[in-house]
Formats: sequence, structure tokens, C-alpha cells
Amino acid sequence: MPSIRPSSDLRNKYNEISEFCHKYSEPVYITKNGKGDLAVMSIETFERLVGKYELYKLLDEGMEAMKNNKVLPAGDVFGQIEKGIEV
Repeated sequence: MPSIRPSSDLRNKYNEISEFCHKYSEPVYITKNGKGDLAVMSIETFERLVGKYELYKLLDEGMEAMKNNKVLPAGDVFGQIEKGIEV
């Protein structure tokens, strides 16, 4: 269940919110005048989410390339890589 806190808690109970975010790796939703305003999370959780987003974006690009037949056989790719490596 998400943690929902009023904006005043961000100012008055910052350490409590920070500890929650680090302990549970979940965001805390901050409301302003009873409506959702912000999501606060630890930097580790943020970096993990950004990493997932970047991975999904690359996977989507790969799937799009496959649909458009813009792919090479794996052997060709590895051959090109080996040519570029000087021993």
C-alpha cells in the first residue's frame, strides 16, 4: 500500500520520510491541498527506475528494428566486433 503524506510532513518529518524511502525502496506520495503533488524516493530507487526505463527503451528500439528488418545475423555482428579489436 503506498505511503501518502501531506506536504507539511515533508518539511516537519523529513527524516522519517527519508528512512521510509530507504528502508522500503518505495516512493512516498506527497499531497498538497488534498491532491497528489509529488513522489519522493531514495536516489537508489530513482536510479533503478531510470535504469529500467533505459533498458525498456533499448529493448523497444530492438523490437522496432526487428519489425523493420533492420537487423544483422549475430555472427556478422560478432565478426565486425572482432575486426575492431586489435590484439
